Amino acid sequence: MARAHRWFGCLLVVACLTAPALVAAQESRSATLAGELVGLLDARQLDSVAARHAGETDRFVGALYFPGSQLLVITAEFTVPERLAILLGDRKYRDIYIDLNSASVPATKFFVSDLGADGLVARPRGGRPPDSVDIGNAARTFNGNWRDAGLSEQDYMALFEKTDAEYARLLESLIAQLRTAN
Repeated sequence: MARAHRWFGCLLVVACLTAPALVAAQESRSATLAGELVGLLDARQLDSVAARHAGETDRFVGALYFPGSQLLVITAEFTVPERLAILLGDRKYRDIYIDLNSASVPATKFFVSDLGADGLVARPRGGRPPDSVDIGNAARTFNGNWRDAGLSEQDYMALFEKTDAEYARLLESLIAQLRTAN
């Protein structure tokens, strides 16, 4: 019996020591990609970038960057994709961002406000402002208060993971554009 208690005690100590590492490992998928995109934008002294959405010919993604504070990223279908293709060829990234934000098909809009320009955070801590996303006409804020959003914790985290995965895909498209644009 004493032996079982010792094993249990050892397991408890190991669990306490490894729990912080597991929590740190749960960083969002978009965190590393946002850091990479910000690094590329800073290195090229750009405040905006745009690209075709990977795998979709008539869908574009645009980003507006405010150094040190936020990254605004949008994707949507656009009624005249040829216009965006021309702007992309001319590297008029800010114009693409503006067009996507003002003249896109509203139901197809996916807009991320990444405060901190560091990837999405499900549960901000230490006074960090929450990230938010607009999907179509629905707005969600990732402030960790799933009850206030009328969701269970499981549904909140599922929504966050789905949103973070899409945001990561958008960031990958933007990074690829900057790498090939030289």
